[in-house]
Amino acid sequence: MTTQHVSVTVNGTRHEADVEPRLLLVHLLRDVLGLTGTHIGCDTSHCGACTVLVDGTSAKSCTLLAVQANGAQITTIEGMEQAGKLHPLQQAFWDQHGLQCGFCTPGMIVESSWLLSQNPDPTEQEIREGISGNLCRCTGYVNIVKAIQQAAAELRAAPEAPAGSAGVAAR
Repeated sequence: MTTQHVSVTVNGTRHEADVEPRLLLVHLLRDVLGLTGTHIGCDTSHCGACTVLVDGTSAKSCTLLAVQANGAQITTIEGMEQAGKLHPLQQAFWDQHGLQCGFCTPGMIVESSWLLSQNPDPTEQEIREGISGNLCRCTGYVNIVKAIQQAAAELRAAPEAPAGSAGVAAR
């Protein structure tokens, strides 16, 4: 069996591994690196549960090969908190009850961070369009939208917003 060497920086820590060329990024994150916050939902890129940031851009890790991420900076849900403090999006999801079963939540929060990095003051419609690739079967999205609005306001008001893509990409 042939393997390829990959080197990725995940949540600020460099990792190297020899992987099968067909290994998906989501499996590298979960099975090799033990970062199980990135969920596997549909394996077809429809649900968004596996959303991570790759070089600051939103990506569904179930459709990206680990070898394609070689050399990349990757941020998962685990990398969003800083110094033991929840990222404003994580706190807002808690405050606004933007989760129920929690399965979609990591991907939804990471996607929302990318959305806010692109548009720090989105309208409700822009939020709904921005998260449309991430499915939630429990909440009906009302509280998710409220959570993103809360976090957006907090990030805009912060004297110094966390570095990077709404506080997560740069490390």
